[in-house]
Amino acid sequence: MNSATTSILEALGISSASLAARGLREYREAEGLEVAEIGADGRQHLLIPAAARAWWTLKSAAGADHITLFMVSGFRSIERQKDIIRRKLDAGAGIQDILKVCAPPGYSEHHTGCAVDLATPGSALLEVSFAVTPAFRWLASRANSFGFYLSFPQENSCGYQYEPWHWCFRGA
Repeated sequence: MNSATTSILEALGISSASLAARGLREYREAEGLEVAEIGADGRQHLLIPAAARAWWTLKSAAGADHITLFMVSGFRSIERQKDIIRRKLDAGAGIQDILKVCAPPGYSEHHTGCAVDLATPGSALLEVSFAVTPAFRWLASRANSFGFYLSFPQENSCGYQYEPWHWCFRGA
């Protein structure tokens, strides 16, 4: 673990031993990102080029099957991850509860520029209820053929809550 990540974790009250016990992997921030999608709010969602191309192909195939998908989140910096956790702490959440739903800075797949949080019209954003949508059923049966994998299934070994919306490009 690099010293910058260590100091960020310490400042947030996150024990590196607890991360090791969960088997969490540290990720470096991606470089050479490109815009993979622009949200309805104008926000640019960035991915590495290979993941962006795979996303466009996946989204097009889903559309051909009458499934609408859009990105809620793509690349996220270590600094942004720190800010997300800090905001939750400031709102009164405990660090152990936060770490069930949010990766610690330096340990998020979003840092790689390969992870996407997805949604479909009519479904609540970043909620487990996404798992009952036709969009999720389509992803569960087809996403792997585009190189995307569900990172945090039910009872995953990382100790995160089930995240049916979170998919990571690992190559086709």
